[in-house]
Amino acid sequence: MIANLLGYITRREGRKFLKLTDQIDESALTASAPQRDNEVALYIHIPFCRTLCPFCCFNRYLFKEEPARRYFGSLRRELDLYLQRGFKFSSFYFGGGTPTVLMDELLSFIDYLRASFTVREISLETTPAEVSQQNVELLKNAGINRLSIGVQSFDNSVLRAMGRVLTTGEEAKEKLLMAQGNFATLNVDLIFNFPFQSVEQFQADVATFKNMGIDQATFYPLMASPHRRNALERRYNQVNTSREREFYDVILDALYYDGYKASTAWCFSRGERMIDEYIIDFDDYVGIGAGSVSIVKGSFYVNSFSLRRYEELVSQDRLPIIGFRQLSESESLRYYLLTKLFGMKMDAADFRRRFKTDVRDKLGRELGLLKFFGLVRGEDNIEVTPGGMYPVSVMMKEFFTSLNNLREYCIERQL
Repeated sequence: MIANLLGYITRREGRKFLKLTDQIDESALTASAPQRDNEVALYIHIPFCRTLCPFCCFNRYLFKEEPARRYFGSLRRELDLYLQRGFKFSSFYFGGGTPTVLMDELLSFIDYLRASFTVREISLETTPAEVSQQNVELLKNAGINRLSIGVQSFDNSVLRAMGRVLTTGEEAKEKLLMAQGNFATLNVDLIFNFPFQSVEQFQADVATFKNMGIDQATFYPLMASPHRRNALERRYNQVNTSREREFYDVILDALYYDGYKASTAWCFSRGERMIDEYIIDFDDYVGIGAGSVSIVKGSFYVNSFSLRRYEELVSQDRLPIIGFRQLSESESLRYYLLTKLFGMKMDAADFRRRFKTDVRDKLGRELGLLKFFGLVRGEDNIEVTPGGMYPVSVMMKEFFTSLNNLREYCIERQL
């Protein structure tokens, strides 16, 4: 019950992020931008895929080489606009889409990052179909620190039902073993709570991950997809959450209570590993590419989702931002609390440095409620308890679902 209550509250808060204006205030993206290179992360969105998974919530397009090559050129021009504004980045996160659809363009862009910044870490997503011995070597030599492979399931019947037809579960295992040991962190993405997925099938997926000895797994609850172009996509417009807790308990029993570190409420690692949740490690982040979002100094920015409009705005030396919201103090505080809880802990000293006040003065009521229900513990270092992990998972899922509604609005109107 408490998970549903917190999910409702988070969903209500998340909807506020949808209230945007096209009167863009770029003041947080100019001279007042942070100057130290460890303060802002850079997310880079590559929206192209060889096939479009019907359950995917993100802005993505079917891969065609010519527009994809133009896109990489626009991406570099957008990055230049942030360079001109004095931004310095050292942590980079490539997502999609499938960032590896054009390896030569990707590697050239990484070279450009290294020429422009002091690179500390790079996380990159791909799919099993894109993993080959050659690509593994190229990515390793390019300095990728964390490679995340979107397997989603090892069960062939589940893969077919979800529309993943390019690789089988057996092939996915071969690709993971091919990549294992070549990067500081190898992550496998798995999804739970598909309507056609049994708890036993998911248990087998988790057991396969453990038996393979892969560094890390991130388990995403199925979220409603904004895409509605065909019957298979419309199948994911609504999600039944009645079994979600049962699936999540499988993760806790198999991993959390068996020595795996919970890096987030969704990510479980063998020891200390790099994660791709820049919203946890960085208070501010910039997203470049079509459909990316940014939060800098309490300002929320949304890039154009349309490839045509994105390319057009960047070609005019304009940031491709089509929506803006200045977060209120309470919105900023609650967003901060949500992201830190998702990362399993919040440091009161970090909160004071960020907001120039004590966390108990600003979030005392919220923390009191969470402690009353046994979801967090501690004073100076506030930690999520085992009993709090599923409610936190629900909260983050509801926040992302709210952002999916924003994606739906922008994608349908090609804003």
